This record gives sequence, C-alpha cells and structure tokens, in this order.
Amino acid sequence: SEMSSVPDGKKLVRSPSGLRMVPENGAFNSPFSLDEPHWVPDQECPRCMQCDSKFDFIKRKHHCRRCGRCFCNKCCSRKVALPRMCFVDPVRQCAECSLLSQKETEFYDRQLRVLLAGGTFGVTLGTTEKCETMTCRLSNNHRYLFLDGESHFEVELSRISSMQVLTDGTSPAGGMSRASGMILHYKPMGSQDSQQLHLEAAEDKKVAALWLAAMHKAAKLLYESRDQ
Repeated sequence: SEMSSVPDGKKLVRSPSGLRMVPENGAFNSPFSLDEPHWVPDQECPRCMQCDSKFDFIKRKHHCRRCGRCFCNKCCSRKVALPRMCFVDPVRQCAECSLLSQKETEFYDRQLRVLLAGGTFGVTLGTTEKCETMTCRLSNNHRYLFLDGESHFEVELSRISSMQVLTDGTSPAGGMSRASGMILHYKPMGSQDSQQLHLEAAEDKKVAALWLAAMHKAAKLLYESRDQ
C-alpha cells in the first residue's frame, strides 16, 4: 500500500517547553515542522543574550522555545503560537522568534487551508506531450501532493528538489503578475532520477493562482526545515 495511506495517529507529549501534539511515528512528521532546539545550559548564560542584563534572584532567566537561547523576562515575555513545533498552546519566545512565528501563523491559518482545498490544473508529467486535467491538493498530513484526474499519483514533498512558479504576465488592478503555473522537479519513491511535473492553471484561474501562491510560501518553509 502507498505510504500516504498509513494512519496518522497523534500522541500528546510533554517537553520542558510545553505540551506538544506529535505524530505517533516520528517518521511521519509534517515536512514543515521544526525540531525543538537544545536549550543553552544555564551555566553558559550568566547574562541576557539580548540586553546583556545580569541574571540574579530577581532577574530570572527564560529560554526561548524556538531558538533555545537565554533571555530576561523583558526580552522574552511574549507567548506566541508555534505550530511548526506542534505546541498545543502559545509558548514563550524572544522578540525575533515571535515575529517569525507570527508570520508563519498566517501560513497555517490561510495558505495551508488553500493547499488542502486544492486547485484544478492541466498536468504534464516529464517530457510527454500528454496533458491531463487534475485536481491538485495537499494531503491532510501535509506530506504529499495528491493529483487526481482519470489517473492518480502522489508526490512526496520531501522529495521535491526545486519549485518554480510561472506567471502569465498580467497584473490585475495594477498589482503583481498572477501565478499561472508551476514546474516541480522531484524524485519518485524508489528512484534517484529526477522527474519534472508541469502544472498549468485550468478552469478557475483565480483559485489556481491562490493555490500556487500558497505553494510558493510552503516551499520557503520546506527548505527552511531542511536547512535546520
């Protein structure tokens, strides 16, 4: 059976940073997820790593849940959602990390829903001239792109090596050019040879453009997770 059909069981785990809802099998983590950082040991941070204030019995040290560095309460007081580490509740983060996490919240609140809903595209696989109309959407576990038409196939996000968004050159209401297609290069399961996948917006081009823009944001998070 295909790997994407494996049930996505979740479990609640408690870490020093807080409660996390993670896949029962770590191999099935979302490709957008980040590992929890190693905390800077207390003995290695006598001062706040932002304002340089000295820690004592009154000025306590706090660890940012995203970067693991030590800060005073003033420099690490915000509690912000951090879905990329699967935290159930908002967690304490430094100013720099909280800004990053807030920007990513938009992806989880908006773009991810667009990707899960899907869009309709003309799909060309490899160098063949055959183009098939297919619905392309992200799987619920965020690990695969499902392409459904007369045929069905899947692309594992972790095996995508490059992604290029194509535009149609028109700019509605004087804005930026609208996304009209995408070229993906990926390695199919069990193969080391790269395969090209060409998606071209079909039917509702507005929905397709939103899906492509969301996929472009997803790619940025994907590459960041790999570089961790």
